[in-house]
Amino acid sequence: MSSLTKQDCFIEGHWVPTEKRFAVTNPANGEVITEVADADGDLTQRAINAAETALAKWRTTSTQERAALLRKWHQAIIDNKQALGELMSAEQGKPVAEAVGEVEYGASFVDWFAGEAERINGDILPITDNSKRVMVIKQPVGVCAAITPWNFPNAMITRKVAPALAAGCTIVVKPPQLTPLSSLALAQLASEVGIPDGVINILPTTDSKTVGEILATSKQVRKLSFTGSTGVGKILMKQCAENIKKISLELGGNAPFIVFDDADLDEAAEQLMACKFRNGGQTCISANRVLVQDSVKDEFVKKIVAKVKALNVGPGDKENVDLGPLIDQDAVDKVQRLVISAKSDGATIEAGGSVMTELGDLFYAPTVVSGVTQEMDITQEEIFGPVIAISTFETEEEAVQQANDTPFGLASYFAAKDTARIFRVSEGLEYGMVGVNTGGISHAYNPFGGIKESGIGREGSKYGIDEYLEIKTITLGGLE
Repeated sequence: MSSLTKQDCFIEGHWVPTEKRFAVTNPANGEVITEVADADGDLTQRAINAAETALAKWRTTSTQERAALLRKWHQAIIDNKQALGELMSAEQGKPVAEAVGEVEYGASFVDWFAGEAERINGDILPITDNSKRVMVIKQPVGVCAAITPWNFPNAMITRKVAPALAAGCTIVVKPPQLTPLSSLALAQLASEVGIPDGVINILPTTDSKTVGEILATSKQVRKLSFTGSTGVGKILMKQCAENIKKISLELGGNAPFIVFDDADLDEAAEQLMACKFRNGGQTCISANRVLVQDSVKDEFVKKIVAKVKALNVGPGDKENVDLGPLIDQDAVDKVQRLVISAKSDGATIEAGGSVMTELGDLFYAPTVVSGVTQEMDITQEEIFGPVIAISTFETEEEAVQQANDTPFGLASYFAAKDTARIFRVSEGLEYGMVGVNTGGISHAYNPFGGIKESGIGREGSKYGIDEYLEIKTITLGGLE
């Protein structure tokens, strides 16, 4: 077992055990990796108190010192990327190579926000009264809380913790029950490089409802960041309203991927594969509805089916594996239900469509379903699995209308060559992010977030640190 495999809560720089513990299992084989501490309400309050105590000093630490510590943390993550990737693959299931890539991606947020720490600038406003001067400064919002998902157990931590620390905030993190080990490993590295005790606190738990409610309703916590389902996000938003808490939500999606008749079909197919099968389709920005113009549908389906059939599925620690298992039985059951329902409603399974029982209960074959319609469950629900669901359209206007026909608005994609069309469709899609001729839209310097029921706020980019800052106006009088 790696020295980065930690099993206890991390509070005020200490590893805090609990009598009650829970197992973390490998989804590829069902084996128990280890058992970790199970935080309760009392430990949650202890972590909040620790963060509040640490805040007094951390918020007044110079931006240069905060940046230097973040850069040391970044380097420690990079130095340990292989061990972190192997740990993530074991608890989450994705192939080791992909997991190492996520570690590098996660580390990029730490490096980016180290730079942003040194660029927290205010303003001196124009003089409107010779007896007064007005300054605008930015200050840390205070103690923050983060609730993160299981699908990206490293990057979803760093994307929230790094800007909080850069801004001068302290933070309490509730990682997911299914994948808590990556977050605990990151806390260990942060401690090793000298990030002060209490600045980062990690609370693995099976009682997400209690811990989440305490974080959302606590008067000491002034900001909450959540990535997860829209349903839970709505609950947390209501709870945060009790204290008018600052909040950012990155919620569910139903991303369209539109292929127009003027697209480079080979490139479109390549980008769809990259977008769809990252983490086995278990991502909130994965293409969920593939809309293909009638005239190129047959050719495009043929290209996609060939690529899907060439994918290698297996345990994440094996060589040359493209897809690992889904996270748990509920995930498999949902994907299977959607595929079977689509077939019974008249869709055609072009490839896959079943559990790969020869590998294990959680391995689902990469699947292509054509003849999908707007009314089918597979169109209305977020698939969150390795399934490409293809429907068709006739006109550009119809494509945009179908793409927007959802309460969600996180990510969207389309492939086209015509410049005027690119601008029209980009501006017409009701989504926080649009990928044009690319399936890759995530980067530390890109604003990440959605509109409508996909959330509020942005992570990453120069805008991401603003989520952890308050603006204060200072008016100086009596200057004549």
